[in-house]
Order: sequence, then C-alpha cells, then structure tokens
Amino acid sequence: MSHLIHELGLPKTLGFHDVYSLDDPELLAFVPRPAMALLLVFPVTLTYEKFRQTEDSGKPDYDGSGEGEEIVWFKQTIRNACGLIGLLHAVSNGEARGMVQKDSKLDDILKKAIPLKPLERAELLYESRSLEAAHQNAAAKGDSVAPDANEAVDLHYVCFVKGEGGRLWELDGRRKGPIMRGQLGEEDVLSDRGLDLGVKSFLKREQSVGGGELRFSCVALGPSLD
Repeated sequence: MSHLIHELGLPKTLGFHDVYSLDDPELLAFVPRPAMALLLVFPVTLTYEKFRQTEDSGKPDYDGSGEGEEIVWFKQTIRNACGLIGLLHAVSNGEARGMVQKDSKLDDILKKAIPLKPLERAELLYESRSLEAAHQNAAAKGDSVAPDANEAVDLHYVCFVKGEGGRLWELDGRRKGPIMRGQLGEEDVLSDRGLDLGVKSFLKREQSVGGGELRFSCVALGPSLD
C-alpha cells in the first residue's frame, strides 16, 4: 500500500504500517506517530450490514463538493474497490492531503474531484487512467489493495481519518456519506480516544450482538521508518 501512495504522489516520508494490537501499549509503540488515518479491514457480517442500513436510514445522500468541504468523500461504484477507496480517503484528507506533491497523479485527481458532486466523483475515479496505471504498477510489485472486480470477496475496508478540524471521520464509500464520530483535538487516530470513537466502537458492536469470529486487521498511515 505504501508503494501505491508513493506512485500517486505522496512523499516517501509517509507510509502505511501494520497495527498488531489495539490494546497492548508496547505493540502500539512500534507504530510511527502521529497516525493520520487508520484502515480497518474486516469480513462483512450480517450485523454490520444491519447496522449500516439502520444508521443510514433517514439520512440524506451526501451532496458535498467544493473547496469549503470539510472532508473529501468518494462514493464507491466500482465493484471490489473498497481497498482503493479506503486508501484514497486516507491520503485525500487531514494532514496527508497537505503532503500531496504538486502535479502528481493524486494532485490532479483531487483538483478534478473536489468541485464535483459524489456521483460525478465516482465516475471520475472509474475513468481515471492515471489511477488505474498506479494501481497496476503497485499490483505488479505485490502491493495491490483491490482484487479482480468479478472475484467473490467478503472483506471490506473502512477508513478512520482525522480531518483538518481535529474531528474523527469514518469514511466508507458504501455509506450515504462521511460520518463524524467525535472530536480528537490534538490526539491522533491511534490515541485511546481515537480508537474508542473509531475502530473499538465498531468491534464492540460486533461482539455485543454475537457477531461471530472477530477477524480484522488494521494499518495506520504515518511517518515512514526509513
């Protein structure tokens, strides 16, 4: 995943890191800080689908666009692209967005996407040859985040990112729009508060209703170790 964001236009001083524990301070200490975004990968369950549909019911479809938009959200219309959408959410918002290199592939995508409404943005991603080329290059190096569009996949990616206003956002292209989960202030997404408002809240919900085996993994976006 780090290779892909470098292909898109993030500096090599930024990268993704495995998060081996959400509770063990010693293991969390191995993750470079500040953690700007967290990608949660999990199997789609009936519990999750019911919660998603219930929380989204009654909400209008997100219709934001333009430079005044607090958070950049991409609607997912491409099958099996949740990993790529999650990665784009991580690097298109918060501190990482300010590190996008000028005239890079991602800089060009964002310049074109920000003025557009969600459905138009989704079409832009679908038609983007530069995004496809970057993804193919990363896949050739074993760094792909998306399977074949026709493959049966039960894993899903959700991004938790700290926005410019210090608020924690849950970004999922399958939802009706971005979801604000709380205020982080000076803390990052791997702080106790960040985890409680984000990933741990999700896991507790699954566990409380007997959602079965809690298989999941996490990667954090932060400073590179090199």
